[in-house]
Amino acid sequence: MGLRVLSTLGVLSARCWVLGAFVLGATVLGARVPGATIAAQQVPDRTHPPQAGPPPALRLPAIQKQKLSNGLPVWIVELHKVPVAQINLVITAGAADEPGRKFGVASLTAAMLEQGAGSRSALEIADAIDYLGADLTSGSGFDSSVVRLHVPVARLADALPIMADVILRPTFPNDELERLRQQRLTSLLQGRDDPSTIASATFSRVIFGVEHRYGTPTSGSAETIKAFTTDDLHAFYTSAFRPEKSTVIVVGDIKADTVLPLLEKQFGSWKAAAGAAPPVKVPPVEQPTARSLYLVDKPGAQQSQIRIGWIGAPRSTPDYFPLVVLNTVLGGSFASRLNNNLREQHGYTYGASSSFDMRAMAGPFAAGAGVQTDKTSESLKEFFNELTGILKPIPADELSRAKNYISLRYPGTFETTSDISRRLEDALIYKLPADYFEKYVQSIQSVTPADVQRVAQKYLNPDRFAVVVVGDEKAIEPGIRALNLGPVKKMTVDDVFGPKP
Repeated sequence: MGLRVLSTLGVLSARCWVLGAFVLGATVLGARVPGATIAAQQVPDRTHPPQAGPPPALRLPAIQKQKLSNGLPVWIVELHKVPVAQINLVITAGAADEPGRKFGVASLTAAMLEQGAGSRSALEIADAIDYLGADLTSGSGFDSSVVRLHVPVARLADALPIMADVILRPTFPNDELERLRQQRLTSLLQGRDDPSTIASATFSRVIFGVEHRYGTPTSGSAETIKAFTTDDLHAFYTSAFRPEKSTVIVVGDIKADTVLPLLEKQFGSWKAAAGAAPPVKVPPVEQPTARSLYLVDKPGAQQSQIRIGWIGAPRSTPDYFPLVVLNTVLGGSFASRLNNNLREQHGYTYGASSSFDMRAMAGPFAAGAGVQTDKTSESLKEFFNELTGILKPIPADELSRAKNYISLRYPGTFETTSDISRRLEDALIYKLPADYFEKYVQSIQSVTPADVQRVAQKYLNPDRFAVVVVGDEKAIEPGIRALNLGPVKKMTVDDVFGPKP
C-alpha cells in the first residue's frame, strides 16, 4: 500500500512538472496563456505611493455610569469577546498630592499595597492571585494612583475580595518596606550610571527646580526614600485612598446587573476615614528667560545624551489636538523631522524624538536623543535647525501624513480590555468630555496648517530652551562651546541625585 501511494505521488509530481514546463514554454514562444494575459494587465502603478484610506470608524460600547450605595462611582463597559474582566480602582491623588517634600511617598505607598493586606502576606497575595490565573498590580503617577485587576470572568468573584483587601486593608509591614526601600535605592544607584536617566533627571531639575514636585522623579530621591516610615505611608494612604476620590472602572465580558452586586459586597461599606489632608496645589513655574546649556560629565561615554526644551502645556489645554499634530511632525513618529534628520540623513543616532508630557499642571516639553560622542555638537546644531524650522508653515502633504498617522493608529489603542480601561482612566483623571473618544479622529483631522503654526509659535521658543548634555566632557565641551548657544553650566551627578545612597 505504501509503495502504491509513493508511486501515485511520483506520477502527480511528474505531471505538475510537465504542466509547468508547458506554461513556461508557451510564454517564451509567445503563446497566449490566459493567466499570463491577466497578470500582464495588472501591472501595479509605481509612479506614486498608494493613498491612505479613510480612518476606520471607532465604535465603542456605551459607558454605563453607576454608583454603589456609599456613592462610589462605577464605570462599566461591556465587551463580550473574550471571557476576561479588567477592574481598575482609580484614585485621583498621586505624587502631586504629596505633603511637604516627602517626594516618593505616593509611589511607595501604592507599591506597598500588594505587600500585605488583610490576613495575607505579600507571598500569600501573590500565590492567591496566581492560582486564579489573574494579575493584580498597583502604581502611582503624578496625578493618580491605581490598583488594577485582570482576571478570567469565571474567577472574578474569587479575585475581588483579594483586590478589596489590598485597597481597603493594607498592613504596610515593616520588613516589606525595608525590602522595597533597598530595591529603590539600588535602582537610584543604577540610574546614576545611566546617561539617559541622568539626562532626563537633570532636565526636570533645571526647568522645575529642586523644590518643585515635577523636579524630582515620582519614585523620590535617596534622601526621601531613606527617611520614609510606615507612619508616612499610613498618613498618605489615609489622606489619598478615600471613596470620594475614587472610581471603579470595569471592562470586559460582564453584565452590569451581575458585577454591581459583587462590587457592592466588597466596596459598598467603604467610608471616608478621618484625617483627610488639605489639597496640595502644584505651583506654576516661570519659563526660562534665556537659553542655557547644562553639561554633566560622564567620562568615557560612547554616546552623548541630549535633552532640549522647557515647560510645555497642561492636559486641559484647548490646544491639545494641534499640539498632538505638531509633535507628530516634529518628533512624535519614526517619519518625524527630528528622526529623519538625525538618524536617516546624518546617522548620528538610532532615534530622535520629542514629546509634550501633559499633566494636570503643565509638564515638560522635551526633544532628545542619544548621539555619537564625536557628533555631539553637530547633533545640537541639527536639533535647533528643526526646532526653529517647525515654527514656519508646514506643507500640506506633510500635515496630511501626520494627521493620517495619528488617526489610523488611534483605533488600535482600544484593542483589549486593558487598553480600554486605560483610556477611561485618562477620561476620568483629566475630566475629558463624554464624546471625546468618538470625536478624537474628527478633531485631529480638523487641525489646519494655521493651527499648527500658531501653537508652535505659542509653545516653542528655541531661544529660551534649556539644553542638557550628558557625555564625555573632555571630548564634547569644545564643540559645544563653539556653537555659542548660550552660557554653559557644569553639573555633577551628585547635583542631580544628591550624594550616593
